[in-house]
Amino acid sequence: MAQIPSLENAPLNLKSIRDKSERELVNLLKDVRGTKCLVIDPKLSGSVSLIIPTSKLKELGLELRHLTAEPVQTECTKVVYLVRSQLSFMKFIASHIQNDIAKAIQRDYYVYFVPRRSVACEKILEQEKVHNLVTVKEFPLYMVPLDEDVISFELELSEKDCLVDGDVSSLWHIAKAIHELEFSFGVISKMRAKGKASVRVADILNRMQVEEPVNSNDVGRPEVDTLILLDREVDMVTPMCSQLTYEGLIDEILHISNGAVEVDSSVMGAQQEGKKMKVPLNSSKYDAWNIYFDFRGLDNDKLFKETRDLNFEVVVQVLRQKAMTMKEDYTEINSTQTVSELKDFVKKLNSLPEMTRHIHLAQHLTTFTSKQSFNSQLDMEQTLVEAENYDICYEYIEEMIHKQEPLTNVLRLLVLFSVTNSGLPKKQFDYIRMELLHSYGFEHVVTLNNLEKAGLLKKQEFKSNWLTVKRTLKLIVEDTDTSRPNDIAYVYSGYAPLSIRLIQQAIHSGWRPMEDILKLLPGPHLETKRSGFPSSPSVDSLHGASNGVADGRRSIVLVVFIGGVTFAEISALRYLASKEGMAYDLIVATTKIVNGATLIETFMEKLG
Repeated sequence: MAQIPSLENAPLNLKSIRDKSERELVNLLKDVRGTKCLVIDPKLSGSVSLIIPTSKLKELGLELRHLTAEPVQTECTKVVYLVRSQLSFMKFIASHIQNDIAKAIQRDYYVYFVPRRSVACEKILEQEKVHNLVTVKEFPLYMVPLDEDVISFELELSEKDCLVDGDVSSLWHIAKAIHELEFSFGVISKMRAKGKASVRVADILNRMQVEEPVNSNDVGRPEVDTLILLDREVDMVTPMCSQLTYEGLIDEILHISNGAVEVDSSVMGAQQEGKKMKVPLNSSKYDAWNIYFDFRGLDNDKLFKETRDLNFEVVVQVLRQKAMTMKEDYTEINSTQTVSELKDFVKKLNSLPEMTRHIHLAQHLTTFTSKQSFNSQLDMEQTLVEAENYDICYEYIEEMIHKQEPLTNVLRLLVLFSVTNSGLPKKQFDYIRMELLHSYGFEHVVTLNNLEKAGLLKKQEFKSNWLTVKRTLKLIVEDTDTSRPNDIAYVYSGYAPLSIRLIQQAIHSGWRPMEDILKLLPGPHLETKRSGFPSSPSVDSLHGASNGVADGRRSIVLVVFIGGVTFAEISALRYLASKEGMAYDLIVATTKIVNGATLIETFMEKLG
């Protein structure tokens, strides 16, 4: 289970959202009297652990199990299933009940669907002749706060569902989550959307407000001024590039799950080779761009929060300089006379475990970033993004296939090639497709078909407009200073994420001045003021202002990524919000935190 993040300094009262979810779950579980076994869908357990501590669940007299095909081993007479609406889970549950019946075990069964029940799922229970033995309810968990400025809808397959399977049910889920936020914080008066899914979510949200209106008298002055909705499909370039912020790089190499990473204990300096350990990545409010230059005043308990959004090159320097500062302090202790000075030194020592942890992590990351293969990959990504020499990149991808490098790595670079070049020439497309199947197995034909259907891997039919987009939006920034950044491009060491450039424009001037560029990108766009809804002062007028909203609070912009967002993109948005004169706070909501590999993996299937 994960450690629950602190939300004390969140621009919005996200803690109230989390507390509400916790109360709803506790009440549902209390409705089932006596001792009970809670069987959780494995993917849901991470989400649940971010809203309620495991200890609190156990206080309710619960045994905890993960849902698998195997029968539940428990003495409890009441079994509660907490699951997403997936057909395979219904087969598991039906099998468990049938197994109990065969053994003459009498139990009460409860199925709590998250976030809502599904007719198709209940049909399976009926077909398996167990529906009448089950009490069905819903646990409406539509969102989980991951941090003070990040909310997840926990919809990891939404991109594939929409682009490949034509299943748009996740869009209703997203709109419902935003509408739930409106019930707590007021109706959002301005909407800007780009992409087919985003425009559809905007439409669903407007219909929800008509059918189930938020009463402005109940919530007071709206706290969120503007909603920006962006499809991942609009910018598939950014997630395919390797993230170079500290948190982004940790996710690329170690994969962050529910606020922690799992590593071999030897990585963290322990002697037990082969034993895995979870390393928490916790944090509080900070300003990452000021800490590089003043180390002595730092509260080291917040080291990760202070370094997570920095370029990794800078983090290494920060840790080195902090270690040197501590060494100097240790040397000076011999001459320390006063109790006050001793107390200050001991306080610094308390931060030592945190610093040691990040030195170990940084050292581990460096073993990857110093490899020739890592730097060659970066060079290829840069070449593709700059649209300089596609022939070299094509040859590099061929070589990767012949070396049988991990398929996700190959596909990631291939998708970047296809997206920036508007596809592969037909001859190259057919050849590389056959090479992939020969090298990795014909069972991967489904994966390639999925990527084609999603438009991520295709034959070139017309000239790419990437060069125009790149130049107009200034996506390549020469001589990027990663230690004193003056542009969001620092997160990719010279490439400014297309998604964040679009969001910059949406916040400062709306879509109208850049309509020509928007037309070159996938999907329609929309900009609307939701008439009749009261709003806080326009964000357009806040740009450059220093005092924000009249009552002293900064105006809030909610940025929603449909299909996933990377940690590096979140870092870029935090950088924008931190700039002097920017009188707004940004909150990111996403279907899931992704990187190039995890996004590619959602499209991967094997034949049979």
